[in-house]
Amino acid sequence: MGRDIAPMTFSGADRRMYRDKVRRSLDVFARMLGEHAFEVGPAQVGQEIELNLVDSDGAPSMRNADVLDAIADPAWATEVGQFNLEINVPPQQLDGDAIADLELQIRGSLNAGDARAHSTGSRLVMIGILPTLRQQDVHLGTMSANARYRVLNEQIFAARGEDMRIAIDGAEQLLTHADSITPEAACTSVQLHAQVSPDAFASYWNAAQAIAAVQVAIAANSPFLFGRQLWHETRITLFEQATDTRPDELKQQGVRPRVWFGERWITSVFDLFEENLRYFPALLPICEEEDPLAVLDRGGSPQLAEMSLHNGTIYRWNRPVYAVADGKPHLRVENRVLPAGPSVADIMANAAFYYGLVRALAEAERPIWTQMSFATAEENLHTAARHGMGANLYWPGLGEAPTDELVLRRLLPLARDGLHRWGVHPVHADRLLGIIEQRCLTGQTGAAWQIGMVEALSEKGADRAESLRLMTQRYIEHMHTNEPVHTWPTSL
Repeated sequence: MGRDIAPMTFSGADRRMYRDKVRRSLDVFARMLGEHAFEVGPAQVGQEIELNLVDSDGAPSMRNADVLDAIADPAWATEVGQFNLEINVPPQQLDGDAIADLELQIRGSLNAGDARAHSTGSRLVMIGILPTLRQQDVHLGTMSANARYRVLNEQIFAARGEDMRIAIDGAEQLLTHADSITPEAACTSVQLHAQVSPDAFASYWNAAQAIAAVQVAIAANSPFLFGRQLWHETRITLFEQATDTRPDELKQQGVRPRVWFGERWITSVFDLFEENLRYFPALLPICEEEDPLAVLDRGGSPQLAEMSLHNGTIYRWNRPVYAVADGKPHLRVENRVLPAGPSVADIMANAAFYYGLVRALAEAERPIWTQMSFATAEENLHTAARHGMGANLYWPGLGEAPTDELVLRRLLPLARDGLHRWGVHPVHADRLLGIIEQRCLTGQTGAAWQIGMVEALSEKGADRAESLRLMTQRYIEHMHTNEPVHTWPTSL
């Protein structure tokens, strides 16, 4: 959904034409798979990091347009809320010292961006949900100016026909309603991309689904929303609810949600794009002039713009991506479960754990997805989001196991083996996976640190709003040291 569009309305004819174009694109896609028309190597990885903007008091700063003007870098872009930004990290290979170089590159870009943001009275924060965000901060008036967000908002509410209900039962409870998708702007994430061959795609996607819960449990960083302490990774349930096009009646009929874990292991990437067409009506039925079959017959690489746009409005936690780069089509798995932050070191540790583990499991002799049900993988995800590092997760051979035990005993060795297969230098693999190990040993995720700090501030007499504000300011200070969160002090 990264493309810009102009304000528009859609007719029934637009929708019929779009559906037909997506079907034709899917036919062309199937032919390309059969003809082995895709780039297969060397594999590259990439990242997108979403951020929040705050003012000097730690409150949301609705200045993303001004900050973008100050940064003046095409790698930076808006997100849904005026207090959001996103940075796109160029794709690269993962071997040798590349992961260390990538960490330095990201730190340099964020430091430069933060310095420019200072000129507008703002600061950048990498955090799953900004703790100081209030419900009155998310409404149509705080949506980014880009027209695609307003059109998307109109189409979601036209499909839904009523206000959005957000109900979260955690350590505390939240029940509210929204008349726009802007509560979704509260959710800021890190998206990890991995280019894979068509033949390997199903194995990588299945593996990514199987480990999504573990990723969330060890990286949880979103415990507060609108002043309430909810789930350790509240972002998961908030995102599922804030973009839901279904009123209750359609939920009861079994209509699939737009934010979707899925319902089965797959055998081909085609399964996912075919499900998109079969289950989901178009939100943005915009047709391009390209005839994909004619382009393919001429020996070219069609953009398949309609298929890709439709795919971009279906928010799978692991999403397939079709793209054309330098005239050659390729496929990527886009991993979307991780929150932003706390530090760049933590982000890179989370990335190393994911890239290593997903490769080891995708290439294992006995696939993990033949040993656990798809429904169990989905249940694991929501258990992890609710409890963070305190979650007990099902894993074949262990049964229900504490997250820290599962990671330390079973998954870290697999991740280290996977990074070896990528060609990552052992020094970098050991350092980054060591951060994950220490996080498990201490039990201190970003969420745990936030909760502990707010409790400490509350015991000193600060009310909830002041505790969240002071905690956010401390968070920003620690974030800029680039020390991993397991080392952050919780004493005042």
